[in-house]
Amino acid sequence: MASYCASRFKTVRRTTREVIVGDIGVGAENPIRIQSMTTTDTQDVEATVEQAAALDEAGCEIIRITAPNVAAAKCLRDIRRKLQKRRIYAPLVADIHFLPSAALEAAEHVEKIRINPGNYADKKKFAVQEYSDGEYEREIQRLYEDFSPLVKRCRQLGRSMRIGTNHGSLSDRIMNRYGDTPLGMVESALEFLRIAESHNYRQIILSMKASNPKVMIEAYRLLVDRMDQEKMNYPLHLGVTEAGDGEDGRIKSAIGIGSLLLDGLGDTIRVSLTEDPVYEIPVAQTLAQKTMKLWQDALFAPSGEEHDSIDPYHFTKRETETLNLSQECQTGKNHPPRVIVNADSAFSSNEDPETQLAALKNKLTDTPIEGIFLSITDEKELEALHKNAHLFHANGSFLILSIPSTSDIPLDSIKTGNSTVIHRKFPKGQKEAFQSFTQRCQTQGFFAAIDIHPDEINHYQEILTSLNPTKLIFTLENDKPLISPFHTLGLYRKLAEKLKNLGIASPIWIRNTAKNAIEHSETFLDRLLEASVLSGALLCDGLGDFVSFETENDIERAVKVSYNLLQGAGARISKTEFVACPSCGRTLFDLQATTQRIREKTGHLKGVKIAIMGCIVNGPGEMADADFGYVGGAPGKINLYVGKDCIKYNIPADEADQSLIDLIKEHGRWADPTPEQAMTSS
Repeated sequence: MASYCASRFKTVRRTTREVIVGDIGVGAENPIRIQSMTTTDTQDVEATVEQAAALDEAGCEIIRITAPNVAAAKCLRDIRRKLQKRRIYAPLVADIHFLPSAALEAAEHVEKIRINPGNYADKKKFAVQEYSDGEYEREIQRLYEDFSPLVKRCRQLGRSMRIGTNHGSLSDRIMNRYGDTPLGMVESALEFLRIAESHNYRQIILSMKASNPKVMIEAYRLLVDRMDQEKMNYPLHLGVTEAGDGEDGRIKSAIGIGSLLLDGLGDTIRVSLTEDPVYEIPVAQTLAQKTMKLWQDALFAPSGEEHDSIDPYHFTKRETETLNLSQECQTGKNHPPRVIVNADSAFSSNEDPETQLAALKNKLTDTPIEGIFLSITDEKELEALHKNAHLFHANGSFLILSIPSTSDIPLDSIKTGNSTVIHRKFPKGQKEAFQSFTQRCQTQGFFAAIDIHPDEINHYQEILTSLNPTKLIFTLENDKPLISPFHTLGLYRKLAEKLKNLGIASPIWIRNTAKNAIEHSETFLDRLLEASVLSGALLCDGLGDFVSFETENDIERAVKVSYNLLQGAGARISKTEFVACPSCGRTLFDLQATTQRIREKTGHLKGVKIAIMGCIVNGPGEMADADFGYVGGAPGKINLYVGKDCIKYNIPADEADQSLIDLIKEHGRWADPTPEQAMTSS
């Protein structure tokens, strides 16, 4: 168990030192600070000032600006001066890659310097060699000599610093000793941190960014564990880099950032979207506000259990029993998580259910409705269901009937087939009803979906261990008190642990409902982020065999969000995945327009991952595990990659899209779009 948090069942904020960025405190008891980054050419001072002003107005508290060279770094002086004339005093951060000279110049003008330890004074040749201990130590000495002048100057001027590790830009030295791993990311940062501490400089914030949320989550957890071992307590800047745009970018960001915030980790956050940076701010604010509510509640709550058997550093899928829910739909160890949709709105509407469901299934051929969830409260509703039962089992779907404990519907009156799942919630102290329900389900051949608080599991131990685990599903709809740091994510983790202790390997169904939210969600963005944090964090932990997004009446939208949640967590691939950087002053083409254009041409390639990068500042490793890369090589020129290898250089931009398609075809990953897919993309 990691030492970074008393319990991963609830949110307990990690204690850190305070770092001052301009006039803003980060860490300690300060609120989570919101950051973003300008996308303009830094040497276009007026454009950069305008965008920084827009970010400030939107609520961005710390503004980062790229400084790719000394000339750009010098422009930071005028940018700062012009912003102050407009009474804008948000701290500025210079984003530095490669050049110590640019960093030293920038430190004269802004409140904070971000350096990337993977390429600050390091040349990336991707040479394959083994470093002896002596050679490695000489490399560290070289870093000491190159990095110390910046540390000393920042200390003299009262500047703060972020040591910002990027998964895609680890140095050759780190790559050869630790590999392209979260541990390598941590060691990369610690090398620089130790140099800073040798000069008694500690105004430092750390980050561990990656485009893969699992890599990012593991790296931050490892970093905090290592810091605890070395008695360090630096604040953390959280972010998923190259998250992309639209719903996918928001989901992936919320999975990575939200998972860590609910573990109590994180002091300042940046949501990286391939959009106007102003649109990043509401997403970050929503995540921060929800988390700080939990942190505040934790101050008033008694301490609870402090044990959690989930390994926070490895993401192995929980081994579960195989359930044969239908001929086409099984779940378990060797099967992907399944999507369940609440169809109460369709069944209760005036529109004919058969017409409505048929239309939906035609629209959702690539993201099928696998489980259909209905609430049945009386005999009249059951009779109506029987008339339409064939609809809900069509195309391999399985049916889940939710029957309240107050209902007098006898289970033997349900005639919907053995692949039906009967769902019931069991409040505290219903042992007799629990035994009757589970035994009748098994006698009738139904699957039982048991909604039960994890603290009640032990009360039903004897009954549960006597049941057939291949006929059981467990879920949780949280009825939490008004003031409690316990969140549904933690309760699902506790549920998994309780089942493990009893030797029960039945699947778990993750339900995203209004009751499971941290707080009441007024907007779709709120509900999307709540679901992303809950489902994404659990899936990254290896938990979850079913997912349902139940806060929307629009069934088509609910199904698509569920599949997007699975894809964002890397649990199930249902479409093309795009890794796209959020743009900055280094970008060599219009990232937003290019991403949308390539999406239209390749968005039907299920399981293919395409990286769209405005430049290659972090090295080809920045594309992480992408299959193909579309990267700005020079103004008007594009380089194409397969994995980390550049295959084609300096292709004219107007030819690059087709060249990418040709490259995908050459590697056997192309498929022509179906008529339905072509219609969708058009």
